[in-house]
Amino acid sequence: MLFLLLFPATARAAATITAIDIGDNSVTLRFDQPVATASAFMLAAPQRIAVDLPGARMGRVSASGGPIAATRHGQYDPTTARVVFELNKPAVVSDASFTQDHLALTLTLKPVSEGLFARGVRRGRQLFGLDTEKPVEARVAQRGGITVPLDPPRPLQIPAVTGARGTKRPLVVIDAGHGGHDPGSQSTDGTHKEKHIALAIAKAIRDELAASGRVRVALTRGDDRFLVLGERREVARRLKADLFISVHADSAENKAARGASIYTLSEVASDRVAAQLAAKENRADILNGVDLGGENNEVSSILLDLAQRETMNISSQFATLLQREMSPTIQFKDDAHRFAGLIVLKAPDVPSVLLETGYISNDDDLALLLSGEYRRNIAVGVRKAVEIHFARRLTGE
Repeated sequence: MLFLLLFPATARAAATITAIDIGDNSVTLRFDQPVATASAFMLAAPQRIAVDLPGARMGRVSASGGPIAATRHGQYDPTTARVVFELNKPAVVSDASFTQDHLALTLTLKPVSEGLFARGVRRGRQLFGLDTEKPVEARVAQRGGITVPLDPPRPLQIPAVTGARGTKRPLVVIDAGHGGHDPGSQSTDGTHKEKHIALAIAKAIRDELAASGRVRVALTRGDDRFLVLGERREVARRLKADLFISVHADSAENKAARGASIYTLSEVASDRVAAQLAAKENRADILNGVDLGGENNEVSSILLDLAQRETMNISSQFATLLQREMSPTIQFKDDAHRFAGLIVLKAPDVPSVLLETGYISNDDDLALLLSGEYRRNIAVGVRKAVEIHFARRLTGE
């Protein structure tokens, strides 16, 4: 749950960030209404500090100087502002404090070595304005006339699991690509958006798998909402999924390009097209120049882990099986199985594939993508591949 600011009489609009003051070793954000809480985390390459402000929105402000090389900002979601400070030299947030009226937040920055900055990146998010010593049920505070439920900002929403009963059944997580403010690719006339097509196909796959009674299944999103790439991956990990399938619709400047394809993770892209797709999809977390995802070096280097390599091998085997089972009814491109460094596929312990179901930029493929029969054909092919995959895993083939 996001922070909800309740005033004694009437609900009030989100606070606006009206100014950013830069000191020798500090940054102060000022608001036109009280902001109850905030959080910050570090990002590397380049070195940055990101600050999330639930219940706030950005005004027309910018600042630089001292330790700050540049300031960027955007809306993390409709009620949370994110400000990103690019650093001139490594520094961490050593302290943060609100004024008594919560109309200003000051971050104290401490210069550190490269190694200590990297440690700060790995440490993750720091929360400010929370009384973490109280039990969860008591973590409600009165600040400047504001009642504040003290939940962490934007906790990960774990979706419902349907399908076969019993936790011993394999679990498949279906991820509908894009969503919310991120439409993904669009048809040539702008009428149809990838986010809607991907969700419809993901739901068809979910229903087909659930009806089989052989696996459990969950959707990362069941409506038109935005999830950063790491959240999609983390849903699968939190649920201890046995398989992750991210559903998309491709696009290309060449309007004649058509056909489905399947991507699995690799340190090196298999070809120029795969590299371009990874660059495009990995930008889904960028809004108005601000990195919403907060990926860190630890995640980026996850491919070096031996467990990840085993997962990559299983993913590749499933991709081959998936193409085989879908091919009777779904047209694939030549060399349909490709490899790319896609962030959404980087769960170290969940075999993952990204399924491009066709080209939204091609009129013939678009007609298929909008067809209930085509979506069912995709779902049946996925279901057959999933059943064979887990049967093989069970018998150790």
